Amino acid sequence: MKRFFKPIEKEGSAKKPSISPAPFSASSGISDGVADGGVAIASGEKEKQKEPLKFLTWNANSLLLRVKNNWPEVCKFVSELDPDVIAIQEVRMPAAGSKGAPKNPGELKDDTNAAREEKRVLMRALSSAPFGDYEVWWSLSDSKYAGTALLVKRCFKPKKVSFSLDQTSSKHEPDGRVILAEFETFRLLNTYVPNNGWKEEENSFQRRRKWDKRILDFVLQSSDKNLIWCGDLNVSHEEIDVSHPEFFSAAKLNGYIPPSKEDVGQPGFTLAERKRFGSILKEGKLIDAYRLLHKEKDMDQGFSWSGNPIGKYRGKRMRIDYFVVSEKLKNRILSCEIHGHGIELEGQSYEFICFIILGDRF
Repeated sequence: MKRFFKPIEKEGSAKKPSISPAPFSASSGISDGVADGGVAIASGEKEKQKEPLKFLTWNANSLLLRVKNNWPEVCKFVSELDPDVIAIQEVRMPAAGSKGAPKNPGELKDDTNAAREEKRVLMRALSSAPFGDYEVWWSLSDSKYAGTALLVKRCFKPKKVSFSLDQTSSKHEPDGRVILAEFETFRLLNTYVPNNGWKEEENSFQRRRKWDKRILDFVLQSSDKNLIWCGDLNVSHEEIDVSHPEFFSAAKLNGYIPPSKEDVGQPGFTLAERKRFGSILKEGKLIDAYRLLHKEKDMDQGFSWSGNPIGKYRGKRMRIDYFVVSEKLKNRILSCEIHGHGIELEGQSYEFICFIILGDRF
């Protein structure tokens, strides 16, 4: 879903948000608050850590643009949080392969001078601190569209990395929408979920229905191991997850009204999408980590998408980025926060980032 984050003046306030995450101490590397009986990690125990515990998901809205325009700020932010895993969506870099030839979604395009230069700029940024400590996997589209990336600290090498919901390593989902990493005690699923669209068409409503069905099948078939599912899920589950429920429920494009009342409304907030997402959580025995810890609506930091600042979408916001985890991990969730403020608040040009910390209970 297209996002807007060019700063504009916010009426009635000159306050600028700080990039320092309130519940997290970068110097100590531990959570300042503990939820549901979780245990924070003492710095002296860090060397004994067996698997990743700190996860960051980021819809970059073009990783190359972030490198060119905002990289010092991004690097500072990542250095402070020091995540073990970084899941990125909307990489927007094309897959390798010349025109008319089969593409390789696992590698960046470099068959033209322009592509080679873009690859050089991006890889140089990812090889310097703090990103040089991570191994990188790509799942890319044929063009500068969608695409995902997964960065894992080299000391936490996954047992297996695949790129489709059927968990076959050689096959990539269309548009590079999935990276699945398997660790000893859990699987990490990074997804950029297709937008529902506004009309009953093959590339919108039907595509999203098929996707939701496949996700449900995946979580049911993968119940042998805990799941951490993160990314831009392109859905706002409950009314608390949008700033203006009535507006989003009745929204339409060019006056079009879908045949089914359950498909009416803003993509991501139609009743049909919300019901399907609820079924995935319930049947898959999964929980929304952010909502578990944040019961009340937060108009400043509780959303991860801002509408076009011009026109009727000004000030309208949604939460469409998530950490969804197995219920068995509930008591290990120490923190789950959203950082970045989009179009209405100045400051965070790294856009919206969700960050979760789990306690070590292996």
